[in-house]
Amino acid sequence: MAHIDPNPPDPVSDAWNTVASYSAYEEAQAAVDRLSDEKFPVEHIDIVGSDLRLVEHVTGRMTKGRAAGLGAASGAWFGLFIGLLVGLFTPGPAWLGLILGGLLIGALWGAAFGFVGHAATGGRRDFSSTRSLAAARYDVIVRGGHADQARTILQREGLTGTA
Repeated sequence: MAHIDPNPPDPVSDAWNTVASYSAYEEAQAAVDRLSDEKFPVEHIDIVGSDLRLVEHVTGRMTKGRAAGLGAASGAWFGLFIGLLVGLFTPGPAWLGLILGGLLIGALWGAAFGFVGHAATGGRRDFSSTRSLAAARYDVIVRGGHADQARTILQREGLTGTA
């Protein structure tokens, strides 16, 4: 015998409804924060970014010397970490030599790998950069039949977003 749910899901109340759209994520976050302050059931909210684009911000020219310097800095941190780990289990004043040795060896190997790694690109990427994703629009979407309540709160607070 099949089990019949006495309360079948209501497609209208489970629908996703956009209650406001914003051009910046911080604005959408502020709207959700305001809804939370008003004791709105925020577990029914999603912030959805639309029209995603990759933004690559060029931070500078990459030369073999700069690649070696960045590699040395990275290697020094790794060497310091290894030196600290080994130094924890070394009695006496020898631990300081292990830490400094790890730092120096790590910096040397990091510089070598940074230089060789950049030289291997053959000049195809002679710049450094950072990458991030950005959306053109952030929609505050409410599920579970609470959209009208959310719209009312946001309108009262002047947080209706962009048209």
